[in-house]
Amino acid sequence: MQTRSGGVGSNFREQGEADYRDYQREHEEQLLTPGVAFPLIKRLLRLNGEAEDDKPVEVVLLSRNDPDTGLRVMNSIRQYGLNISRAAFVGGANPIEYMEAFHASLFLSGNTADVEAAVAKGLPAAKVFPTQFVDDEEEQLRIAFDFDGILADDSAEAIFQQERMDAFHARERDMAHEALPEGPLGPLLRELSKLQQWEKKRMEQEADYVPCIRIAIVTARNAPAHERVVTTLRKRGIYVDETFFLGGIDKGRILKVFRPHIFFDDQISHIEGVASISPSAHVPYGVTNQRRPGKNRVDKASSAD
Repeated sequence: MQTRSGGVGSNFREQGEADYRDYQREHEEQLLTPGVAFPLIKRLLRLNGEAEDDKPVEVVLLSRNDPDTGLRVMNSIRQYGLNISRAAFVGGANPIEYMEAFHASLFLSGNTADVEAAVAKGLPAAKVFPTQFVDDEEEQLRIAFDFDGILADDSAEAIFQQERMDAFHARERDMAHEALPEGPLGPLLRELSKLQQWEKKRMEQEADYVPCIRIAIVTARNAPAHERVVTTLRKRGIYVDETFFLGGIDKGRILKVFRPHIFFDDQISHIEGVASISPSAHVPYGVTNQRRPGKNRVDKASSAD
């Protein structure tokens, strides 16, 4: 969970560690405002039952704070009623070093360096962006994914970047019945798929149970490149509820209707375009995030995904 509170970050950057620690102690019982990932975390934790063997989801807090300054965060978690009991406060070290120890399927942070370091190590991670999304108390959890560079690797995207659209479509048509290798958030989709299967079993046991998780893929692919998406999901045994093959249409049009509690994309331009609509997270992975001389990022305006 990412939390944010006005003045806390600037207090540390401008006045140093000692003043930051004093500030946090003085405001220890003051509630931190919900962060970008709060709607996602809240709904994931609602899937858990009361019994210890009925808790399919666990959220762990990984923080650069030390335990002293981190007490305010834990107090806020308690006041919000979030069932998060495990945490790692690493006193300025990089928390991603502990991801594998906790068997984490996703690391979310607003810290660009931490996210880039995690992705470089092959760990599933994404940087959250500020949003104007207004949450409500509905039960349903909606998650939206881009496809290439997110659920699949960037091999198809690399063809587009190097040889452009005609070559991309020709290759995807030829490879339509071959699954793409898994991308950086493939492990997360697998775990979400397990949760959906868990919900189906619960429906069989409880006649009035209504499934909560809804998953969408929102991709710039269109025919004839659509078939390989379906092939990839089928061969992994994964079902998604909605898939949008947009062929260059603004993704924001779909996200305004779907209203995901988080949307993952590997393109900064896409995230910046939709972050105000829904909680969004950038995955700095693959060819579309390689740096070029004289540019911060690859120009993504006409990307295949």
